[in-house]
Amino acid sequence: MPTARELMTNDVTCIGAQDDLKTAARRMAELGVGSLPICGTDSRLKGMLTDRDIVVRVLAEGRDPGSVTAGELAQGEAVTIGADDDAAEILRTMAKHKVRRLPVVDGHDLVGIVAVADVARSLPEQPVGDLIEAISEHH
Repeated sequence: MPTARELMTNDVTCIGAQDDLKTAARRMAELGVGSLPICGTDSRLKGMLTDRDIVVRVLAEGRDPGSVTAGELAQGEAVTIGADDDAAEILRTMAKHKVRRLPVVDGHDLVGIVAVADVARSLPEQPVGDLIEAISEHH
């Protein structure tokens, strides 16, 4: 079974915890992505920022995205997967936490991102179908 290291996208761009959300939104648009890892000045992962976070937690509340930092939206410890964890563990972690993307860490270093699509390309249909169902369930 493939590991996260074999499935991940290793060209990862972080948004700095001190960067404002206008900068984050521009970077997402430039990269064509819907989420970015939030990294501190120590290059450690602080969380994940999604386009939905910007819309729901900032714009919908009438806050100025130019004055809110990515770090303000980082909620506790980010859910991650180890670089050597296998696809089954990736699926379990995604389902448990209802996420579609996981930062991949090697020790304390962010080395990539693994997405549902990455896992789907490498596995039979049934486990992937079960995952999509699990992360799509409402609380």
